[in-house]
Amino acid sequence: MPRQTAARHLVDALVMNGATHVFCVPGESYLAVLDALYDVRDRIQLVVCRHEASAANMAEAYGKLTGKPGIVMVTRGPGATQGSVGVHTAFQDSTPMIMFIGQVARGMADREAFQEIDYRQMFGPIAKWASEIDVAARTGEYVNRAFATAQNGRRGPVVLALPEDMLVEEVDAQALPPASVSCVAPDERALERLREMMSGAARPFLLVGGGGWTADAVRDLKSFV
Repeated sequence: MPRQTAARHLVDALVMNGATHVFCVPGESYLAVLDALYDVRDRIQLVVCRHEASAANMAEAYGKLTGKPGIVMVTRGPGATQGSVGVHTAFQDSTPMIMFIGQVARGMADREAFQEIDYRQMFGPIAKWASEIDVAARTGEYVNRAFATAQNGRRGPVVLALPEDMLVEEVDAQALPPASVSCVAPDERALERLREMMSGAARPFLLVGGGGWTADAVRDLKSFV
């Protein structure tokens, strides 16, 4: 790939992973990402909101409706705290979602810089993975891992903090393929045990629920019943 800013590498990774919408409240802490999103406005629609809770809830709803991670971007401090409501909803409802948060420059970390928060600690209990991209050349790797983590296993939210000086650093980075989504299937021994139980059941009772339902899954369940 050509030498370019980490912000552009991040947006390229979003495009590579099939992102079509980004919900946000713009903030100066991640202006470089907003500039990069403008360059791909024909592929990613940027939905600008008036409040971070609204943006996060829109991203969470997008994840529920599409099965793909809803992408939300907020600025540091108050932006992150107000957007946390959507992250908590996604965690409770097993909704795939990725929140990007602008962060203070790396050289100002742990100095009580303006609106500085340790997002690993803040979002650790309510996200599948919360981290910070400190090495610009690894931006694509982090984004891919975020997509994989949000979608594989029990789905849920991922939070990535973006130091503002890291975003404008120009680096060479390898173009990565989209994150893969594992196809989960029950163990064959468990299926055999289910067949034995069903064959001997007089009035079988099926209790279903949870997230991740699609039209195909509903049709398959009806066929099974």
